[in-house]
Amino acid sequence: MSLEIVILAAGQGTRMRSALPKVLHPIAGNSMLGHVIHSARQLDPQRIHVVIGHGAEAVRERLAADDLNFVLQDQQLGTGHAVAQAVPFIKSDTVLILYGDVPLIEVETLQRLLTKVAPQQLGLLTVELDDPTGYGRIVRDTAGKVTAIVEQKDANEAERAITEGNTGILALPFAKLGEWMSRLSNNNAQGEYYLTDVIAMAVSDGLVVATEQPHDAMEVQGANDRKQLSELERHYQLRAGRRLMAQGVTLRDPARFDVRGEVTVGRDVLIDINVILEGKVVIEDDVVIGPNCVIKDSTLRKGVVIKANSHIEGAVLGEGSDAGPFARIRPGTVLEARAHVGNFVELKNAHLGEGAKAGHLTYLGDAEVGARTNIGAGTITCNYDGANKWKTVLGEDVFIGSNTSLVAPVDISAGATTAAGSTITQDVDNAQLAVGRARQKNIDGWKRPEKLKKS
Repeated sequence: MSLEIVILAAGQGTRMRSALPKVLHPIAGNSMLGHVIHSARQLDPQRIHVVIGHGAEAVRERLAADDLNFVLQDQQLGTGHAVAQAVPFIKSDTVLILYGDVPLIEVETLQRLLTKVAPQQLGLLTVELDDPTGYGRIVRDTAGKVTAIVEQKDANEAERAITEGNTGILALPFAKLGEWMSRLSNNNAQGEYYLTDVIAMAVSDGLVVATEQPHDAMEVQGANDRKQLSELERHYQLRAGRRLMAQGVTLRDPARFDVRGEVTVGRDVLIDINVILEGKVVIEDDVVIGPNCVIKDSTLRKGVVIKANSHIEGAVLGEGSDAGPFARIRPGTVLEARAHVGNFVELKNAHLGEGAKAGHLTYLGDAEVGARTNIGAGTITCNYDGANKWKTVLGEDVFIGSNTSLVAPVDISAGATTAAGSTITQDVDNAQLAVGRARQKNIDGWKRPEKLKKS
């Protein structure tokens, strides 16, 4: 079976009250449409057609990819009209229709739906709802067979009492789709071409309408306003949390935890409250992440400890290393095994060797730090001269005294020491002590300035 997917993403979303097209509003750091495309790709289709309209250029610019065919719907005349715009581009046996504002749909649900498709049968995804207000109702005959879908505004009292709702997600043989599109009418309360009318056409033509349902009704929930968007966000996060816990992660409170990317985890990981994982994050066994931390595009090796209020981005933290509290580790940084980064330390493009320590109030940028080197509080690398970045190299077993300024480029060799309060502008050889500070002078009889009296 060859498959092509059509994603309807042309709506304006006026209730969002936003200049941003509705389908570009984010869930877990990715646009709603981005989530749908990600799910669609996992079905390995021949092509994905995205029907765009409102904010078309913004959507195209944000999500352009070789496997996406963007189809413009100039006028929003209904879902049937939207699908009709994509029909000329479809060449496969089977078509799956999805929606750009329904981001939580599970791939496994779609796979089950696709098994329903045959030359004389289509698959329709429906959902049972306590309150089906706003949904088209699934009308069945006395034998339980689907005969039609009636939109809420066109439904009579008996039809509105039906609790089985239409999700709009449909899988069908393409050989029938083109013909049905040509027979659509806009003779309804909205004056639109409803895709749902193809169900009645299919029944009239003798096809079977086979239904499938999601395991979780939130899979098919769309977002038309900010409140619904927030509900989808929290449901996504709780679902992500459950998956991580099933893999061996302890979450102190799944309701206060966010994933905004792809996370790979080991066992016996502990994550405290208000932690955000962004981008591609790898967390190995026995890692502990304290509260209020952000980890982005980083790898935490076995036994790493991240203490409270730390921000890690684009870094690799080696086995048994630790950082924080209040540490900021920026892109290009590598901590080797058992390296220690303490409170109010910022690293950028820095490599700390095995067992190296930067305990407090320090900035290391463009730096190479050897194994077991100790960096005192208040140390900074002066790596930028206003035009270019320069590197600082510290050998193994170096001791940097507190409040040292290392003016790059500079090389401090193994076993050397810098005196506290020094400004180091020249290389230091092995085991030397470098003192780079003004001689202290004590002045007797000094009188402090006094405030002038106001006249």
